Amino acid sequence: MKESTKNFGLNKKELVILKKLDNPAKIQDFINKLKINFELEGDSCKSPRIVLRTRKAHCIEAALLAALALRINGFPPLIVDMSANDKDDDHVIAVFKQKRYWGAISKSNHGVLRYREPLYKTIRELVMSYFHEYINDKGEKTLRAFSNPINLAKFDDEEWATREDDLWFICDYLNRVPHHKIIPKGHRLKKADKMEVKIGKITEFKKPLFKPLFKPLFKF
Repeated sequence: MKESTKNFGLNKKELVILKKLDNPAKIQDFINKLKINFELEGDSCKSPRIVLRTRKAHCIEAALLAALALRINGFPPLIVDMSANDKDDDHVIAVFKQKRYWGAISKSNHGVLRYREPLYKTIRELVMSYFHEYINDKGEKTLRAFSNPINLAKFDDEEWATREDDLWFICDYLNRVPHHKIIPKGHRLKKADKMEVKIGKITEFKKPLFKPLFKPLFKF
């Protein structure tokens, strides 16, 4: 059975949604419409099923959903982990290849670190397209390493697409796999200027001041 004809444990409604996202641009548009998961109820790594149910995600949750949508439509379900130093957060993207070139689907609350057209010959080229915008509030460029593409099919026995509990085993795996370092030893980086820092602080969704009193009751 071809990958694109399997349902991977998804129900009919979930499959209908994902099959309509039949190219990377459509997947990115769908990911953009999701609200940001600010983890107000604690750290999370939700499955694609939960993301479809709640319509919110942070970067790795959106990358997992994007990878699943890619898989449903004939692409391998690949993600790449981008590792920051201890002054910033890591970022995870779903990657795809078209005509020998790599592109990326990405969820970010900021105006950068988003979609990349399939124009990059290597994963390193793709990752480096994020480097200068990968800054913290002090203007420090914080991206330090990246993984090879990870095929989520390796987690099929764990039912990663449809689990009701968090996918911490995937996060643990990302922390363990080898990463390629970006910064040459002894290399000093120039800080981003004030305008770059200002642009980097632009956000799409504002974090709520208070935690919600009730959990949403969306359910398929």
